[in-house]
Amino acid sequence: MQKTILSKLTSNHSHFQAEKLLKHVLDSGDLARAHQVFDKIPEPSLYLWTSLITAYTNQGLPHESIKLYSSFREKSNLLPDRVLLLSVAKACAACAHLTKAKEIHEDAIRFRLQSDRVLGNALINMYGKCKCYEGAQMVFDGLRVKDVISWTSLLSCYVNCGLSKRALGVFGEMGFTGFRPNEMTLSSILPACSDLKRLSSGREVHGYVMRNRFEENPFVSSALVDMYARCSTLKHAKLVFDNAPRCDVVLSNVMLSAYFLNGESGCALNLLAQMRAQGTPLNYASWNTVISGCVQNGQNTQALELLAQMQKQGLKPNHITITSALPACSSLECLRKGKEIHAYIFRNVMFEDMTCTTALIYMYAKCGKLDLSRHIFNTMPSRDIVAWNTMIIANSMHGNGEEALTLYRSMINSGSEPNSVTFSGVLSGCSHSRLVEEGLRVFDSMSKDHLVEPDADHYASLIDLLSRSGRLKEAYGYIQSMPMEPTASAWGALLGGCRVYKNVELGRIAASHLFKIEPENPGNYVLLSNIFVGAKLWEEASHTRKLMETKGISKLPGCSWIQVKNKVYTFSVGDKSNEQSDEIYKFLNDISDKVRLAGYLPNTDFVLQDLDQEEKEEALCNHSEKLAVAFGLLNLNGETSIRVFKNLRICGDCHNFIKFTAKVVGVQIIVRDSLRFHHFKDGTCSCKDFW
Repeated sequence: MQKTILSKLTSNHSHFQAEKLLKHVLDSGDLARAHQVFDKIPEPSLYLWTSLITAYTNQGLPHESIKLYSSFREKSNLLPDRVLLLSVAKACAACAHLTKAKEIHEDAIRFRLQSDRVLGNALINMYGKCKCYEGAQMVFDGLRVKDVISWTSLLSCYVNCGLSKRALGVFGEMGFTGFRPNEMTLSSILPACSDLKRLSSGREVHGYVMRNRFEENPFVSSALVDMYARCSTLKHAKLVFDNAPRCDVVLSNVMLSAYFLNGESGCALNLLAQMRAQGTPLNYASWNTVISGCVQNGQNTQALELLAQMQKQGLKPNHITITSALPACSSLECLRKGKEIHAYIFRNVMFEDMTCTTALIYMYAKCGKLDLSRHIFNTMPSRDIVAWNTMIIANSMHGNGEEALTLYRSMINSGSEPNSVTFSGVLSGCSHSRLVEEGLRVFDSMSKDHLVEPDADHYASLIDLLSRSGRLKEAYGYIQSMPMEPTASAWGALLGGCRVYKNVELGRIAASHLFKIEPENPGNYVLLSNIFVGAKLWEEASHTRKLMETKGISKLPGCSWIQVKNKVYTFSVGDKSNEQSDEIYKFLNDISDKVRLAGYLPNTDFVLQDLDQEEKEEALCNHSEKLAVAFGLLNLNGETSIRVFKNLRICGDCHNFIKFTAKVVGVQIIVRDSLRFHHFKDGTCSCKDFW
């Protein structure tokens, strides 16, 4: 029947029947068929154009709506009316298409519809979604008659653009002109109070809410809970939540977020349990909030358990879930789970989502698989600044300074402009690879070529670069000329360099500043003590250690861990708790002769106790990283490499021992310490013995 009518449409059939058929097809939801019908109509009326464009917008296909409107402007002699422009404005808002948004605004002016209040409100909202406050203000100023929606749309635009002070200004002006805020206004202005941490303004809004009985609105209640949470008054957030007349999943999700934001993970997980017990239908926002909240609060294992529970409930993780869960794998160095998530991304065709692929790049880099990070990066169809920065940082943490520099240059050649994070990554890479001149050139180019003013972290990276290269006086000169107060990172970099190059004088200066900035950090005392020991200044070394004891400061115990057959095994110095302890120590004893023949000599400078030479050499065998490496080699199971992680910097003797062990056993050994990755292979390390 439809085919018969469709064939007649080409023969000047009445617009009435064309409209009737198109409406029938649109009601069925078949947009492809509707477009076919539309294309057969010789001269579609304005109503037909508007109907099809509106249908695309309503079915979540705003780009198609915009494309169709462009076709209308090119092919039709008809003039757009308010209804048509309203529909296209909604489409531009949905996809935040600023270029088209400006064209729609120009058409509204061209056809003298700019002062229409309803269309004007839609245009303000459109500009708000496109984060263009200038356009929104222009439309607002051009409205002869404004209503509460006009004011609300404008202040929402300023909030969306991150201009919270201006949003509060608009809110105040709205009150002076006699307009009473409604629920939408209140739920829109409260995020501005949150952003500015304006607790007093938030309380004023709360008072207005109570006086006008708006607390029953779940969006207003949710905004109040969020405001109090972000202003660090969790007690008041809980009060609003507990007294809300209606507690739906939206409000509960906001309360979950409030708990995590204030470090109350236990309360958040208890609320989640209550929601499940009460039969509250958990949605994507619920699961994503608790997974990301656990990760942000360092509960990475819990986050991965929640991911598994979410899937058991029948919800498929979306891109937000994935980007929330992958950092848990990075923090835990859990390669197996990371690979599972990678497989899920592949099966569900999520590679086009740049946040997912970027999170994957970082996860593999943190787990010691830089080759996989590189592969994913190279296969990305497009890259934003975050992707470039992540790959630069990945190479830097693995000591590949040259590749970090190459990526930096490629990024600039691609048209991407480097930002503060880019320079932090590049300078770190130069520091770990002893690329001093290159690093200095990059630092100098920041403000000169890229209008990025170096901050305290950039100066700290530069000082680290110079200190690692032995240019300690030059590093100290940069500290003295810093335009801001030198940070602990800057003084710490200098102190570390003084330890390596045995500069007692500058070591004393750096340590004295660090003792004031972070008096509870044991690492600074240990480093200074080691400098004194290296210079055979025994009394000063003893005094520094006693100073630690007097202040009740203890050194963080070193530990190393390795994953074998999906289980993590942890070792501390002199550890004998492992089931294979006898085999581990026998292995170390047996291989010690072989590595000595290969060129290894124990460096007893790293044993600072008052022991004789033989005792010092024996003490070196007990270090946690050696125990973990031995355990990994005893449980290779056909693997060609092992990955060991340590919470502190790897000691110099262990570094040399592992380097020669890798040569003797013919296995690649990857060690990630607190500073960087070390790739040991064939008797060499990727750090070139400089870390």
